[in-house]
Amino acid sequence: MTQELNSREHRAAAEAIVSAVAAERTTMVASLIRLTGDWDLAEDCVQDAVEKALARWETDGLPRSPAAWLTTVARNRALDVLRRRRTERAKLQEVAILDAMGTPDSTPGDPQDPLGDDRLRLIFTCCHPALALDSRVALTLKTVAGLSTAEIARAFLVSESTLSQRLLRTKRKITHAGIPYRVPPAELLAERTSGVLAVLYLIFNEGYGHPDDHLIIEARRLIRLLVDLMPDEDEARGLLALVTFQTARRSTRFDAGGDLVPMEEQDRSQWDTALVEEGLRHLRRAASSKRPPGRYRLQAEISACHATAPNPESTPWAAIVPLYDALLVAQPSPVVALNRAIAVGFRDGYGAGLAEVDALDGPALAGYYLLPATRADFLRRLGRGDEAQRAYEVALRLTPPHQPEWRLLQRRLAEYGVRVVRRGGSAEGAPGRLGV
Repeated sequence: MTQELNSREHRAAAEAIVSAVAAERTTMVASLIRLTGDWDLAEDCVQDAVEKALARWETDGLPRSPAAWLTTVARNRALDVLRRRRTERAKLQEVAILDAMGTPDSTPGDPQDPLGDDRLRLIFTCCHPALALDSRVALTLKTVAGLSTAEIARAFLVSESTLSQRLLRTKRKITHAGIPYRVPPAELLAERTSGVLAVLYLIFNEGYGHPDDHLIIEARRLIRLLVDLMPDEDEARGLLALVTFQTARRSTRFDAGGDLVPMEEQDRSQWDTALVEEGLRHLRRAASSKRPPGRYRLQAEISACHATAPNPESTPWAAIVPLYDALLVAQPSPVVALNRAIAVGFRDGYGAGLAEVDALDGPALAGYYLLPATRADFLRRLGRGDEAQRAYEVALRLTPPHQPEWRLLQRRLAEYGVRVVRRGGSAEGAPGRLGV
């Protein structure tokens, strides 16, 4: 009986810690970074507070405010470390920091001003344009989302030591280059917000291409946090609408074996209608802005056309093509042009789509597997099997082996009697096989 009670108390303590950390971790880390200027110290002190809570709450019971308890312990731990670090050379600087931290009512700024929120400072600093893009992504996931170094390394297919060095170099650059820990001034805010959104969408896209949901969950949480902190930023809300629509059909994007299922073959009855409705609400709120729609809002409108179509045949391609036309103006890109060509094919016929795809064949998309894959798909639909097979073979050679897209192309080739094999990490080709 006693063992059962202890087990229940342990679970209650663990659940309270998880809840408090989920709600307050970013705020605690951001506040300590602002006060100490030391990114590693901030993260270590928050982690130390979590470990102490796990040890104490089982025996002492849950405090009235778990989040406040964690914040106080993390803050006191930072104070202790700074006091031990104090030297004559740094004495004045440390005294100033300690005085600021020792003021009970010290606040991050005007509580009525969301741009003074420490969490927003943290996001903009992690996504500063002076940092390399891969560094921005890694630092955002580590510091804002709270993922472990090992988790991030696994997500981006690099070693843990490589990612640790990248994070170390990034934090040093923030310090040595004097990158300010702040929300940018008004004249730079729009430009810098666009950079932040690009980082968050990159994180989402990285997760969207794999069956595991971890990065998708974190990306949506971070985008929602940005929307909460900047509620009038219509592009942020447009991005939230976009990722919400995409998440709504996430469960049908892969089959039980982890293989990719094309949208027209997905079971739409399994799409999450509550998430679709949520996406529509965010999109309506974004569309209430008087500003012209930006890239994320336009993509959200395209995604809404797909998410609200009850079957593939009812997809409103006539509305989607003009949205891609507007997106090409807002975001000139050969990839956007390729997506527009696909929409044209479904609106005007596969032959028209194929002509659009062939017109894009050039240096801009050289080596991009989706160009020959799209061409192959139109040829397949037109009944031109030999040409489709050759295009699929080109696409497969350009696709990273054993990724979901690679396996989908492999299945398409199997329809033409072509098998793909890999032995010992190298490719083999034989009559009736395609070596990749």
